Amino acid sequence: MLAERTPQSDRPSNHSSDLPGGEPTGEPVRVRFHGRRRGRRLRAGRAQLLDDLLPRLRIDLPANGDRLARADLFPRPVHDVWLEIGFGGGEHLAWQAARHPSIGIIGCEPYLNGVASLLHLLDEPSAPGVRIWPDDARLLLPALPDAVIGRVFLLFPDPWPKRRHEARRFLQRDTLDQLARIMRAGAELRLASDDPGQVDWMLWQTRAHPAFAWTAARAADWRARPADWPATRYERKQLRGQPAFLRFVHV
Repeated sequence: MLAERTPQSDRPSNHSSDLPGGEPTGEPVRVRFHGRRRGRRLRAGRAQLLDDLLPRLRIDLPANGDRLARADLFPRPVHDVWLEIGFGGGEHLAWQAARHPSIGIIGCEPYLNGVASLLHLLDEPSAPGVRIWPDDARLLLPALPDAVIGRVFLLFPDPWPKRRHEARRFLQRDTLDQLARIMRAGAELRLASDDPGQVDWMLWQTRAHPAFAWTAARAADWRARPADWPATRYERKQLRGQPAFLRFVHV
C-alpha cells in the first residue's frame, strides 16, 4: 500500500555519479542503459514510419554540446512544452497531443517498437506538436534549456524491484535536479506506478527534494485518476496492484 509518511533524512539514496548536474560541459553524457532497445520484428508499415516520419520529429542535439533553444524544439510557436519520459506504446502521449494542439510535447522512449507505435497513433494535425527523443531521457535532459517545461510525465516506469537495482530507477536526486532546472515555476510533475515499492521510492525521492511539493491533501488525491490522465494499454492489461497517481508542483 502507499506509504503515507514523511521521508526520513537517513534513508539511503543511490545517485548515479556519471550524470551531469549543472552547466553543459561539451563532454558526452555517460549513461548505462538497462532495458530492451527492440522487440519483435516490426510490420512493414511501422518500420516505414521509423524511416520516414521519425527523422522529421526527432530531436537532434547540438554538435557543440550547447543547450537547445526553445525555438529549436518546435517548428511553430507553442503555448507550453510538456515532457513524457518513457512513453511506452505512446497511447498517453498521443491522447494528450490530440487534445492540446497548442502544446508542444517531447516524448522520450529508447524502445524502438514503442516509438513505432507512437508514430502509428499520431494523426496528421497533432504530429507537428510532437518531438521524439528515441533514447534514454537522461541524455536529453542536460541539453534542454532552463525553465522551459510546464509539465512532466513519468508513468509506470520499470520498478526495478530488487534492492541492488534501485540505482537503475529513473527517479534519483540527479534526475530530479535536472527536472527542477528545466521546469518553470508552477510546473507539474506527474508520476504513476502500480508497484508499492516504486511508489514509496517516488515519494521518498521527490518529497525530499526542495524544488517539489506534493499536492495531495487526502488519499483520494492519489488513488483517483484525474480526468485528463487516460489509461494506457499497460494499465488495462498488466497492472499488478492499485495504481497511485502522484502529482507534484515545482516551487
